Parts: sequence; structure tokens; C-alpha cells
Amino acid sequence: MSAGDPTRSAHRPAPLLAVAHGSADPRSSEAVERIFERVRALRPDLDVRTAYLDHAEPGAEAALTRLAADGAGEAVVLPALLTAAYHSRVDLPRLLERVSAAVPWLRIRYASTLGPHPWLLDAVERRLHETGVRASPDTSLVLASAGSSDPAANAVVARAAERLAARGPWRSVVPAFASMASPAPAQAVARLRAGGAPRVAVATYLLAPGLFSDRVRDQALSEGAAAVSEPLGDLPETAALALHRYTEALRTEPSFPRLPAR
Repeated sequence: MSAGDPTRSAHRPAPLLAVAHGSADPRSSEAVERIFERVRALRPDLDVRTAYLDHAEPGAEAALTRLAADGAGEAVVLPALLTAAYHSRVDLPRLLERVSAAVPWLRIRYASTLGPHPWLLDAVERRLHETGVRASPDTSLVLASAGSSDPAANAVVARAAERLAARGPWRSVVPAFASMASPAPAQAVARLRAGGAPRVAVATYLLAPGLFSDRVRDQALSEGAAAVSEPLGDLPETAALALHRYTEALRTEPSFPRLPAR
């Protein structure tokens, strides 16, 4: 049976390939794998695979090419990222262009990034509750993300902080960024405490542990944060959201963002 043979995939749902950023820290890929193990448990009929843009294997291009070699005629590529920035707007589309040229029979549907979505805010609250922190008028919250060179991606995190504040009753909710933007987590915590907040908690708005989550925790605790939540990771909300993005992608025409000619 040849690659891309329609009889191979006619009665099977399109496979889901989740592409995460990747990290040299093995905790990161382990957390991503656990998320998509939960997705497989929710959809045992679905071929769910994971890949990475950097640092971890399999690479996204190799994984997508393997899907085509295994007989898939169609695939949904999910950027397993919390915001849409350079990786989802440039890196992945560029990679998909190469794969599409190499295996033109593979129809590629490009899903939206995981965030923003209200379910991620539910996940943030769940992780905070695990630390014993709940919204309270005497507690300020820092929503700490990775940060991006793209102001639009950072603005998404700022809006998420506003939405958490609206859920309340927090004293205040502010964004912070582990890299590329300000304020850093340490600055955000210090400002809130200097402004009179009796208690400051930090929500780690990252998908998986690694360098940035360690930086968030270390900086926040050094400035007197009362609690720092774990990255979102393997929660019911993240797995459900991955499947939601998959279903959304199936309702659209097979495509992915086209980059301008270089």
C-alpha cells in the first residue's frame, strides 16, 4: 500500500500531531507527553503524536513526514503553545511549506494555538488551588508567562490577567514575563508588595516545566511571594482544549499560513 493511499485513511480520523516548543530540560517533553497521553485516553480512536521545534525528538518535520509515510492522507497540526507568536506564525508555517512540497498528497490542517481560551484560565485557577491560593481581596496575583519579542503575544497574556481579575475577587492581577519583556516576575512581585499588597501569589502560565518555570519560581520567592503554582501541564483543561482545537481545525479547509516569498 503506497503512502497516502486513500483506502488507508478513509475510515480513520485525521491524525493529530501536536508540536511543542521543546527544551533541553527533559521535564518539559515529559510533561508534554503526559498531556497527550490524556488526549489519547479521551480519544482512543485517534492517532495522536507529539513532536518538537527544538531540543527534543522527534522533530516536527520528521514526525509529519513519518505520518505521510505511514499512510496518512490528512493531518491536523496543533501548535502546543499558549500564545500565537513567532513559532506559530513563522517557524511552523515554514516547516509545513517544506513538508507540503515533499509530500504533496498530505492535506495539512493547521489548528490554532492552545491559547488564549477561558479553559486555560480554569487551569490556572486549578493550579493555584493546589497551592492553597484562592482569589481574595487581600491577595494580588502575578500571571507569569515565558514572554515574547512579539508585543501582540505579550498583550494576550496581559488580557488573560485582566480576565482573571474580572473573575476575582483578587486585589489585583498583573502580567509578568520570564524573558523578552517586562516586568520580570521579581519586578512584578516587588512592585505589588511595595504597593501595599498583604499577600502576593504567582501563577505560572507555562505549559511545561523547564528553565522559565524555574526562573519564575526563583524570582518570585526571592521577592517574598507567598506561593507559586506549577506549570499547567497535564490537566483535564489542557487535554480538552487540545481536542477542541483539533475539532475546530477539521471544520476548516486544509491549509496553513502562507509566508511571503523570501
